[in-house]
Amino acid sequence: MSQRKRLVVGQGQISGYISIFLATMVLLGILCFRYPERLTTPEFREIYTKESVQALMAAGIIAAFFFALLSIILSKKLKLAFIGASVAGAAILLGALTVQGRSVDKVSWHIGLDWMLLDLLLMTIIFIPLELFFPKNKEQTKFHEEWRTDLMYFAISHLFIQFFGIVTQKPAVLFFGWIGMDKVHLWVQSLPFLPALFLAFFSTDLFQYWAHRFFHTRVYLWRFHSIHHSTQNMDWLAGSRTHFIDIFFTRAMTFIPLYVLGFSTAVFNVYIIFIAIHAVLIHANTRVNFGFLKYIVTTPQYHHWHHCEDPQYYGHNFASIFPFIDIIFGTYHLPGKEWPAGTGVHEAQYPKGFLKQSVYPFTKSPFDTDLNMEERSDR
Repeated sequence: MSQRKRLVVGQGQISGYISIFLATMVLLGILCFRYPERLTTPEFREIYTKESVQALMAAGIIAAFFFALLSIILSKKLKLAFIGASVAGAAILLGALTVQGRSVDKVSWHIGLDWMLLDLLLMTIIFIPLELFFPKNKEQTKFHEEWRTDLMYFAISHLFIQFFGIVTQKPAVLFFGWIGMDKVHLWVQSLPFLPALFLAFFSTDLFQYWAHRFFHTRVYLWRFHSIHHSTQNMDWLAGSRTHFIDIFFTRAMTFIPLYVLGFSTAVFNVYIIFIAIHAVLIHANTRVNFGFLKYIVTTPQYHHWHHCEDPQYYGHNFASIFPFIDIIFGTYHLPGKEWPAGTGVHEAQYPKGFLKQSVYPFTKSPFDTDLNMEERSDR
């Protein structure tokens, strides 16, 4: 998949890649059924049922063969269709249509393969068509030169959900766990759903704003956060390119108001779902501007300006959800219908690949050799 030209509807390549994708998802899903203790997440096992996942896997197999056939019809070529059909066939042999769920024993550690597969499926269903039919950058292909790197970031952040969940909650528990917050929790949980949801959005976004801004204005921390800004190909996967130091600090700060205020399960779940989708949306390669809503909630146009590579526009749009927070603190920038000419960090050089980018900020600076960066830290 070293494709560098944008895929065109009706030529069979898209159908072929869909076939391969769906078949691979089902193949990995079989592993979740066979090794649920280590490969699935207890919190998410409570949301879906084995029957629903079995039906989803069967549908995935049927769809994989359908798109393989469609690829042959449209492209008159066998390569992509053969790969998709072969993987789907292997999945059937391993039990995709017959595998049965079972009770799961409690274990001390696990990785979130089920969470990764379900979220990846949902995000592709939403954002691949959005970017395909309403692209901002019409020349940008899904398989740009660093798509594998961004996919690796996506996979790691999902597979190690237990680790990231534990370490990001520790600061809130450590600093606020000793305070009796029962009355506050009862008051917050007694609020009507919509006011409580707004309070969750606002409080977390306010904490996230300052954590985000802190990473932009501190020399050492900017080295880590600049990895997120290094992409020149903004798309739905670009938001996943985040260094683990960045993830830990930002998520830890965001979790503090959730922990202190003690929102109800319903509010918490809606918040998590919204953030998961919205964080992907604002990085997406789509020209949809959302009308008047772009002044109420952050949009791709708004966040693309935050990623603008032109230094004169640095230091704007730190809010994740509400633009009015940037207005309050003087960092708002949204010039009508205009979009930035490019994204990235033009004054820096970054290594390619997940592992190299993870290690690099500890040993070197993307900006210079002596790690000073004083004149370039106010991003």
